[in-house]
Amino acid sequence: QYIQTALYELCWQVVQGNLKLDLVTSVLGDMMELREDMPSVLADVFSILDLETSALEEKNKRDHYTQLVGACLFFVPEAILKERLDPETLESLGLIKQAHQFNQKIVKIKTKLFYKQQKFNLLREENEGYAKLITELGQDLSGNITSHIVLESIKSLIGCFNLDPNRVLDIILEVYESRSDQDEFFLSLIKSYMCEPLTLCHILGFKFKFYQEPNEETPKSLYHIAAALLHYNLIELEDLYVHLMPLDAAIIEEHKRDISEAKQIARKLVMVVLPSEKSEDKEKDKEKEEEKNDKPPDNQKLGLLEALLRIGDWHHAQSIMDQMPSFYATSHKAIALALCQLVHLTVEPLYRRAGVPKGARGCVMHPLRSKRAPKPAESFEDLRRDTFSMLCYLGPHLSHDPILFAKIVRLGKAFMKEDTLLSCFLSIADQVLLPSLSLMECNACMSEELWGLFKLFPYQHRYRLYGQWKNETYSSHPLLVKVKAQTVDRAKYIMKRLTKENVKQSGRQIGKLSHSNPTILFDYILSQIQWYDNLISPVVDSLKYLTSLNYDVLAYCIIEALANPEKEKMKHDDTTISSWLQSLASLCGAVFRKYPIELAGLLQYVTNQLKAGKSFDLLILKEVVQKMAGIEITDEMTSEQLEAMTGGEQLKAEGGYFGQIRNTKKSSQRLKEVLLDHELALPLCLLMAQQRNGVVFLEGGEKHLKLVGHLYDQCHDTLVQFGGFLASNLSTEDYIKRVPSIDILCNQFHTPHDAAFFLSRPMYAHQILSKYDELKKAEKGNRQQQKVHKYVAACEQVMTPVHEAVVSLHPARVWDDLRPQFYATFWSLTMYDLAVPHAAYEREVNKLKAQIKQIEENPEIPLNKKKKEKERCTALQEKLQEEEKKQLEHVQRVLHRLKLEKDNWLLAKSTKNETITKFLQLCLFPRCIFSSIDAVYCARFVELVHQQKTPNFCTLLCYDRVFSAIIYTVASCTENESHRYGRFLCCMLETVTRWHSDRAIYEKECANYPGFLTIFRATGFDGGNKADQLDYENFRHVVHKWHYMLTKASVHCLETGDYTHIRNILIVLTKILPCYPKVLNLGQALECRVHKICLEEKDKRPDLYALAMGYSGRLKSQKVHMVPENEFHHKEQPARSATPASQQNGPGSTGKPATSTSKTEEGTSEDGDRAKDKSQGTTKPVNKANSAAAKVTTSNGNGALNSTKAVKERDDKEKSGKEKKEKKEKTPGSTPEAKAENRREKQRDERAGKEERVVREGKEKTPKADREKVKPEEKSGKDDKVKAGNGEPMEPSRERDAVKEAKSKEKGDRSAVAGSLKSPGPRSESAESERDHKRRKLDSHASPSHSSSVKVSMA
Repeated sequence: QYIQTALYELCWQVVQGNLKLDLVTSVLGDMMELREDMPSVLADVFSILDLETSALEEKNKRDHYTQLVGACLFFVPEAILKERLDPETLESLGLIKQAHQFNQKIVKIKTKLFYKQQKFNLLREENEGYAKLITELGQDLSGNITSHIVLESIKSLIGCFNLDPNRVLDIILEVYESRSDQDEFFLSLIKSYMCEPLTLCHILGFKFKFYQEPNEETPKSLYHIAAALLHYNLIELEDLYVHLMPLDAAIIEEHKRDISEAKQIARKLVMVVLPSEKSEDKEKDKEKEEEKNDKPPDNQKLGLLEALLRIGDWHHAQSIMDQMPSFYATSHKAIALALCQLVHLTVEPLYRRAGVPKGARGCVMHPLRSKRAPKPAESFEDLRRDTFSMLCYLGPHLSHDPILFAKIVRLGKAFMKEDTLLSCFLSIADQVLLPSLSLMECNACMSEELWGLFKLFPYQHRYRLYGQWKNETYSSHPLLVKVKAQTVDRAKYIMKRLTKENVKQSGRQIGKLSHSNPTILFDYILSQIQWYDNLISPVVDSLKYLTSLNYDVLAYCIIEALANPEKEKMKHDDTTISSWLQSLASLCGAVFRKYPIELAGLLQYVTNQLKAGKSFDLLILKEVVQKMAGIEITDEMTSEQLEAMTGGEQLKAEGGYFGQIRNTKKSSQRLKEVLLDHELALPLCLLMAQQRNGVVFLEGGEKHLKLVGHLYDQCHDTLVQFGGFLASNLSTEDYIKRVPSIDILCNQFHTPHDAAFFLSRPMYAHQILSKYDELKKAEKGNRQQQKVHKYVAACEQVMTPVHEAVVSLHPARVWDDLRPQFYATFWSLTMYDLAVPHAAYEREVNKLKAQIKQIEENPEIPLNKKKKEKERCTALQEKLQEEEKKQLEHVQRVLHRLKLEKDNWLLAKSTKNETITKFLQLCLFPRCIFSSIDAVYCARFVELVHQQKTPNFCTLLCYDRVFSAIIYTVASCTENESHRYGRFLCCMLETVTRWHSDRAIYEKECANYPGFLTIFRATGFDGGNKADQLDYENFRHVVHKWHYMLTKASVHCLETGDYTHIRNILIVLTKILPCYPKVLNLGQALECRVHKICLEEKDKRPDLYALAMGYSGRLKSQKVHMVPENEFHHKEQPARSATPASQQNGPGSTGKPATSTSKTEEGTSEDGDRAKDKSQGTTKPVNKANSAAAKVTTSNGNGALNSTKAVKERDDKEKSGKEKKEKKEKTPGSTPEAKAENRREKQRDERAGKEERVVREGKEKTPKADREKVKPEEKSGKDDKVKAGNGEPMEPSRERDAVKEAKSKEKGDRSAVAGSLKSPGPRSESAESERDHKRRKLDSHASPSHSSSVKVSMA
């Protein structure tokens, strides 16, 4: 380009006359030597200047140009100038004679060249030549005849007979068509004969064009020779492709039409079609079929593609397929089979080496003759070369060749054992194997074969493949669209007819359908189950004909359905979990138990949901563990079941559950293995333990309170169930290896203490037993005493680190009252350790005996079956008896250990009240609501601590605190916790009722026990006589007070109107019904309130109405067992002269009347006042000392059931109370003794007030309603101690000591025995002086900081 520009500029200067001609000519002459094509370049420049100068008007410039060209003639050839210059210029240069003649000659030559075809006249061509040509080409080629020899003959024939070379080439191709097996000969002949590839392409194109008419069929031989010529590069694909029909645009249009038709068919199958529309559709279908009868021309591109695949030309075949839509070519069966055959040949050597199963022969495959065909794969790496790409082009149409399908799968299995091409095989599985399986008709063998490969992948990879298969693959091809629609249609047909009666037939149909399209089928089945939960049972039974792959796909489909973001997991009222989720959870449990499906994916899903702070899906885990391990969690257990649950594993299995759990051994083993293999056991436990609080504080913000409670219960129950499963199924080593120590659980993992001990408890039991066995083996000794000592030593070794670890769980001041040893002992023991359920063992053994008898008497059972059943029952019986014996020995060892430990359990650094508070707060309350068995355990543990005569443990105070303030605990419980709390109260009441029922029992179990001391002295105080113990009659007063307090709390909760309060108290009342109410007037008061709830909630809150009605009915049935108050505890009519009427406001009222009245009107209404009045009439006389101590205690818990007057009267009552007290103090003042008595009473009041303030500091606050009602009393320093101290009534010890002294002096006088609780007769001066002396003595020992003389009011 630069040379042309330079030459142009040089010549232009000459034309302009700026340069001399000679100088420029010499320069141009020198330049001609630079390059060979310089003359041609210069001629181009002259051509341009010729055009430019001819248009100029200056003649001199034209002359300069002519002179320049003439001077250059000696180095620019004439021929080149004649090609490029204008005829007139040539004439002026003298190169031609006349321009006109020259133009005419050019026209003639062009016409001859471009417009006249050189035809050989047939008359001039001799037919003999063509005959000889055909004979020459058709001869036997088996000898030494080569293409070179034949070519020479052909040349001779063309020359001799004037044959047209193009017609000769056409005849060669025709003969090649008819002798297509002689590829090598004809291809070399054509290669030698042909001069121009384009000519050959044109001839082939004309041949293809001939067959492009309608109803014409292109012969396969033509495709073959075209493919062979392409394969050997004699022609180019691009040149031939344009001659083939149909056009690419037509192919794309056809593909789109196929997809739209398939979608339309799919829509029709889903839609509900009316009869009139059906007839119209039939007519349209007929019209379409008639149109299709006019057969369109062949798709020559596909024909050529098939031929290319047959000869192994993958390169050109791939190019053609790239021009078409995905899988369009392979959707034609012939092409799919041809490609399958090519893949067969490619993988054959590798398959023979690595893929053939043992014992399989396989047929021998002959390789392609062509050396240019893809090379067979010798190693897995070779598969990358061509095989994988071939399979990807094949796609779902591998379904046409199940044998090749099996080969690829087997190669995959072999590859997983020795190589690392994982991503390639995953792609093949995604794009080829699974779509192909969809198009296969019911091939269970292929499904199992594929599972052989898939099971080698982790479940994450498998689920990704299933997800692609289900959600994307079916939309990629018209055939798959149709198959999906047909599968859904068939699934509908089966599901409509599925019942319990035809499970077998329907199951087989489901099995057949699932072999090819499991994802679509299961998706529909699951959608039906979410709507109709009654389908679960028949569906589960009908799934027994599935293949292993189908079971795995089912697991994926279930997880996908659970994780569906479009589904709400709550019902519209936001108070309950959606029924679809409950149905799927039930299905999970049933399916995973019955069939061997891998659980890892489902458990990981639940774990991930918990990590994300979502607890809804715990329902799934709960169902899976319940069904697979047979472990149920329910608060509706009968007392017999609960008793059985306190025994060994065999007793639990036989009598502890609602359902039979004999057949869960395999399924529970599977569940255990999955949890261990995937390290999910501890994470699930910890996440559930943490999520309990997460439900309330993280999830609960926007949710309905009822739902939050339900989710909390679900989370807690699942934790208990799951922990129970791990404890009973994991080996000792597995459990200990996975559960960290208690301090790590609580401090690092932030596990709540109750859950942490729940998880650790089985570990301690395992460790103690293993250490005990070690010690037994080390030192052989069979004596029982030696065994017990070894057991105690084993306990010390295992539990000492635990004692040290628990210190970090609470502040240091906690351990001032409780020893870590006591804390750890309480949390580490279970009911199994405390008592043997002999009745439960006996019950189950008797059942088995009855079963054996029944079997013997049944004549229909065959003898061999009779024998087996009898052996089974006998073996079970022996197991139970052996287990009972083992547990009995264990319990004896534990009790002995506790007897040795008890002296170090409780310190007396603080008051007994503080000790009990910490025991309740850190031990009793958290555990009693953890599970039903723990509720029983807590009650029994308190009884055991009492029976062991544990120092510094006040049984009375413990029971008093439990019964006196249940409002707070009840209000803060969830529904299930209410059941457990009710059970705990019931067990506590059972013990109290047993002691209350018989003086002999009381004397035996309570009378001389330290837990029933009524005076608390500082540590080291030598004292404790009979007067310090609470006698039987006073205990009965106390029990009445507790019943009264329960009534008061119950009425309060029932009258709040709050849903949670009402529901929980009704649940608790139902649970304690066997032991409460026992007093008629209290029962009537309750009945009245419950009846009111029934009326109010009938149309508002049906669940509360149902609870209230249920309780009301059962309460009425208990009425016959209730007794009047005077039978429940001994009563005396008040002496009016001793006790003014204003003091008789309520049972055991010990205080100013205004105080008594105002404090006991919580939440009352006129509706229940009549019932309360009955209780008011049953008052107890009170002495002056008690009156003086009224600031500290409301002795009989007289709340809620006293007042019948309006609230306005309260202030008047307070005033009158003060006046009456003044009168009362003045009335006996006529004697000096009486005045001294008054002074002493005032001093006692002051001391009591001080002690009250000390005790009050650590107490809980009263409820808001109560605070408002006791404001007037607070001003005068008369707080209700039941409220202020979490329900523990308290009284100055000095007062009680004085009363006790009087009692001891009166020696058995009944009225004096009850002196601390009832009004005694007038006291003598000597008694008063002795009291003063004793008070002074006590004061010298007492320490305010330790509250050593705090006293429990017992009436």
